[in-house]
Amino acid sequence: MDKIKTDFGEILDDENQDEVEIDLLEILKALKKKFLLILAAGLLAGCISGAFTHFMLTPSYKSTSSMLVLSKETTLTSLADLQLGSSLTSDYTVLLNSTPVLQQVIENLGLKDISDEDLRKKITVENPSDSRILEITVEDADPVLAKKLVDEIADVASDFIGDKMEVIPPKIIEEGKIPVVRSSPSLKKNMLLGLIFGIFVCSAVVAVYAIMDDTLKTEDDVIRYLDTSVLASVPDRKDYVNYNKRKGTRR
Repeated sequence: MDKIKTDFGEILDDENQDEVEIDLLEILKALKKKFLLILAAGLLAGCISGAFTHFMLTPSYKSTSSMLVLSKETTLTSLADLQLGSSLTSDYTVLLNSTPVLQQVIENLGLKDISDEDLRKKITVENPSDSRILEITVEDADPVLAKKLVDEIADVASDFIGDKMEVIPPKIIEEGKIPVVRSSPSLKKNMLLGLIFGIFVCSAVVAVYAIMDDTLKTEDDVIRYLDTSVLASVPDRKDYVNYNKRKGTRR
């Protein structure tokens, strides 16, 4: 009795596996049949995403200035001097984003519509590994203003750090430049994401439609789903007409 149950279970498992394989094949056939539609949907979504990015989203531009951290006016060959300068970069980073520095920058540039907190959000300070360089980056919708801000921040921060920490002020080694290429949003990236999204959504719709379609299309479907044999079949008129056309063309 147990053996019969085991055999019956194995038969059911085999049938379920066959149905899964058949369903996957049907889905793949449906996707292949609608390939041009899926591709068109992806291209349309990519174009819409690109147009929205170009015309609706506000572009941002970045300008970067570099500062060299010095601990004293000596040659840069002392190991202790190098270690001290590297450790000071973290302190300089905090002072550079301090409220007095930002308020002084706003006052010098006459920016009345921006607060020190808003300005702080535009600033990014990075310290490349194993170096005493501070890279100050400002991101703004106006490329000219981005350059003015980063240059003024570097000047004010250099004097402020030298005064408060009683050290040699950091030296500005590179001033900001007016950016000509937007930093964000990325037009190519958004178009690619739109293309992928359109292809995915259209493929999902085609797959769901193929799964939900329970119509009988072939003689094999009748045998498999209705468990009955086919006595006769009526050919499709379109196939008959196309066959005659191909036959006449060959003649």
